[in-house]
Amino acid sequence: MKIGTIDLGERPVLLAPMEDVTDIGFRLLCRRLGAAMVYSEFASCDALTRLVPGTLRKLRVNDEERPVAIQIYGKDPAAMAEAARIVVAESHPDVLDINFGCPVKRVAGKGAGAGLLQNVPLMLEITRAVVDAVNVPVTAKTRLGWDMNHLIITELAEQLQDAGVQALTVHGRTRSQMYKGEADWTLIGEVKRNPRMKIPVVGNGDITSGEEARQAFERYGVDAVMVGRASFGKPWIFKEIHDTLHPESPVTCEDVVESVYEPMTPDWMLDVLKTQVRQSVERIDEYHGILHIRRHLAATPLFKGIPNFRDHRIAMLRAETEAELFELMEQTRPLIRENNQ
Repeated sequence: MKIGTIDLGERPVLLAPMEDVTDIGFRLLCRRLGAAMVYSEFASCDALTRLVPGTLRKLRVNDEERPVAIQIYGKDPAAMAEAARIVVAESHPDVLDINFGCPVKRVAGKGAGAGLLQNVPLMLEITRAVVDAVNVPVTAKTRLGWDMNHLIITELAEQLQDAGVQALTVHGRTRSQMYKGEADWTLIGEVKRNPRMKIPVVGNGDITSGEEARQAFERYGVDAVMVGRASFGKPWIFKEIHDTLHPESPVTCEDVVESVYEPMTPDWMLDVLKTQVRQSVERIDEYHGILHIRRHLAATPLFKGIPNFRDHRIAMLRAETEAELFELMEQTRPLIRENNQ
């Protein structure tokens, strides 16, 4: 699969853009574990054009994580074009992605993100303005429609292609569904099978395993799959998917994770989480680095199913130093071994 001249290989798996999740440290870890391309947290065009320091920090890119996409959102074509120019000047991203899919009220409710599914002419005007503003491939991520009565994605995909995007990611839910219910991949498949579609189509929604990714490629013909929430506390999902799709060339992890255990064993997975904590602390500071990583510790499937684990989980989430947290995590090692026998 190619986006412009960027070759992502056959059946690539991509890390979805997620606010407060896909920071530079997490992106780099997922990239090393098998993600073919990673996406930044989404950045507000208004904040970018006002040069808000916190938003500009989202534009930091490590060359080791390339290819990397920076995602922006907004509802004004001129502001979006200016924000796109700032992103390219600051980050030199391999891809610039436009967020037409975020369903949260503070974005969609103000007419940006998935809110633009209610104003397709403006969505297309924004797309053309961004495409004309920069010299890197522009892509877009959107949903099936605003609600089940307005499933517009098949026609919309053609319109976005005609407006200049060089790849399209489709999340298989409507805005009204938010993240509830099951993603509808049949409509994603319809977009891909449309003979007028010449650009790559990326499928997104409910990919939680290598087998599900394989079935998505085989059943719906997508060019790539994108993984979002299933990566919370499970960055090794990219190795799992890559190795399922490409057993002849598995991801090697010796230089990625500090571990004496075999990859994909429970002990190794615990060491991946410790690596994630360590990198977060090094990138930010001890207190805020641990605070930032708590959502991954809370969400990881590694601890699910361990009997009477609630108090220990709470203790881990309350830990304020790396030493304290690592001691608590090490105490789980025999528990996760037994739980995964």
